[in-house]
Amino acid sequence: MGSKYPPSVRGCLPLWILTLEVALILVFFFFTKYESSSKNQKELMGTYGAIFQDVTVMAALGLGFLTSSLWKHGWSSVAFNLFMLALGVQWAVLLDGFLNESFSGTVVINLPSIQQATMSAMSVMISVGAVLGKINLGQLVLMTLMEVTTFGIMRMVSKRILRTDDHTSMMHIHVFAAYFGLTLAWCLSRPLPKGAKKKDQMATSPSLFAMLGTLFLWMFWPSFNSALLSSLKRRKLAVFNTYYALAVSAVTAISVSALAHPQGKINMAHIHNAVLAGGVAVSAPCYQIHTPFVAMVLGLIAGLISIGGAKCLPVYFNQVLGIHDSCGVHYTFGLPGLLGGIANILLMMHHMNWTKHPMNSYQLLIDAGALSFSIAMGLASGLLTGLLLKLKIWKAVPPASKYFHDQAFWEVPHLAVGF
Repeated sequence: MGSKYPPSVRGCLPLWILTLEVALILVFFFFTKYESSSKNQKELMGTYGAIFQDVTVMAALGLGFLTSSLWKHGWSSVAFNLFMLALGVQWAVLLDGFLNESFSGTVVINLPSIQQATMSAMSVMISVGAVLGKINLGQLVLMTLMEVTTFGIMRMVSKRILRTDDHTSMMHIHVFAAYFGLTLAWCLSRPLPKGAKKKDQMATSPSLFAMLGTLFLWMFWPSFNSALLSSLKRRKLAVFNTYYALAVSAVTAISVSALAHPQGKINMAHIHNAVLAGGVAVSAPCYQIHTPFVAMVLGLIAGLISIGGAKCLPVYFNQVLGIHDSCGVHYTFGLPGLLGGIANILLMMHHMNWTKHPMNSYQLLIDAGALSFSIAMGLASGLLTGLLLKLKIWKAVPPASKYFHDQAFWEVPHLAVGF
């Protein structure tokens, strides 16, 4: 008996995706050029080249393997993430150029612009963890275009109207992407049958690959947090503080996971999530922290929040809100990102001299508004994208009984006669 899965990829994807790629190529042909500046190219490559390489490793290997823990869904997790990254970077380069204040008909491409485009595309790779295994590749394409566009507009508004610096607007990626993905999961939610629930589990081998992704993210997160800081002093503080926070959250994750188990055993899912929470929590305030103590406290709190969320939130989300968060996006990125945003505001309050700068209170309101705006944009754009993805034109959406399985999209020789 042949496979009961619909011909999802063949039915709706190739022609219009190829058409989209050709359209992108034409836009690049007519509206882009490489930078021909006389700056010190060797110094530029030395500074941005290493950071760009680290960010790319985080996106392709780190986030790609992090979501590979779903049982029988490893191929789709890794390959679909690579597909979204490749598409998202192309669109983000163009979008950032078009939205730039200095745009005069031609988008100038340089290494920093590609680096920022890669970081923007990572928003999709975070959000997809909430819906992975439940939508097809065609839907992921629309999700990529919608989310990268919304994130680019959000950053433009934050910088031009709210006067948020480039670093802070980018570091809001965690809360934006997390709540975009959760809202999308809520829109697309369907009750999971017993067969699908069984597939939404971790096997030993996929969990090892997910741990590999965690290790890549853990190693290169300091580069991500310091990528958009121009001052060498701020960049040094960002690297140091991110490392200390990650170290503490890793120790906290392992110890608290064992403490929370009746038999003192460690849950691998907790390690995937909470080990990275420290890096997320210090992302926005990393350059404002002048002592390891504060960074380590943030790493400790973020690890505790992440473990607590992994223990308590899935049941509440599934039964009360009807949200199935496939890879724990909320307690890996959302809650630690909120902690980091609040910590950033508190640290700004601590550093300000209220008597000499009467406008500081206004600036704090602006910074709080920028964080709230990121969350609101994530919720609103996630809702809009979810409504679009529920349209009947997506004929190849796998039925709920076929969730979390590679055979819905991939040729699997040893399962060619059904499963």
